[in-house]
Amino acid sequence: MARDDGLKQATLSWLLQEEHPGVRYLALRDLLDLDPADPELLTARAQAHQNGPIAHILAAMVEPGWWAEPGPGYNPKYRSTVWSLIMLGQLGASAQFDERIKRACSYLLDHALTEFGQFSASGTPGGTADCLQGNLLSALLDLGYADPRLEKAFEWMARSVTGEGVAPMGEKNTPIRYYAGKIGPNFACGANNKLPCAWGAVKVMLAFSKLPTAKRTPLINQAIEQGIDFLLSVDPLDAAYPTGYSAKPSGNWWKFGFPVFYVTDLLQNVEALVRLGLGADLRLTRALAYIVEKQDQDGRWSLDYDYTGKTWVDFGPKKQPNKWVTYRAAWVIKNAYHPG
Repeated sequence: MARDDGLKQATLSWLLQEEHPGVRYLALRDLLDLDPADPELLTARAQAHQNGPIAHILAAMVEPGWWAEPGPGYNPKYRSTVWSLIMLGQLGASAQFDERIKRACSYLLDHALTEFGQFSASGTPGGTADCLQGNLLSALLDLGYADPRLEKAFEWMARSVTGEGVAPMGEKNTPIRYYAGKIGPNFACGANNKLPCAWGAVKVMLAFSKLPTAKRTPLINQAIEQGIDFLLSVDPLDAAYPTGYSAKPSGNWWKFGFPVFYVTDLLQNVEALVRLGLGADLRLTRALAYIVEKQDQDGRWSLDYDYTGKTWVDFGPKKQPNKWVTYRAAWVIKNAYHPG
């Protein structure tokens, strides 16, 4: 029987199976919308933290709060601090539930966040990038980590989009300026031949979408509007965004995966826009239809893109129905659905 939000009952029944407590917790929290104090949800949260991927990743953390090697935590991919925290955020881990997560978040800010607000692969302002900034701010919000330094990180991210108060790359005596990686406003990226990078834009907009409305400054709202204009400047299904070194978009746009690092997909693009209140926007019609069509007859989505053998945890075989990807797609459908 179909629900009134467009999700198949079979989809929910599969995600709620108890042998996968991590996915079950997310489904109870985000698809059934249980009250935060609901005993069933609290039990599921505890089980998700004590078993499965969250527990496995936390077991690999070194006591001061880092993974793989100390420092800014970008390398080695994808087992270091940056990627471990991004994974934990996507798994529904909570800094309030496990003190180790809070310690790791604090360690990250101490070593990877510059005094001007950039998250950096090197620990210096020149090591910043839109995808890194957006991914980490999104993860920290998901993890429920609060720190006053995040305000400056969000301010930098907004300025980096609009260009307000940021000097050109060549003005090396100016402390707040663009660099060879983060080359200019409107998501311009050195890795994309200085053109706007849609992968980076999606990460930035996803982070902004999770920031409570009350904390969005006029500058942040301006950056959000610019980001929406950019992501909807083409049909998201076509993904015809600027490609600096290729004649066509990356095929990864149409491969749904888990976890999601700097490579992104159509599903995450639509998620960011839906979170920003654009679920009913007609410009998402074809993209949403494509997402729905990718499910099988049992209401399950397959894992098309993965990091098997590269992270602390593997999330299932490729080309097979996958609960983590299905949860991602189900969230988008549930929250984008508008009767009529």
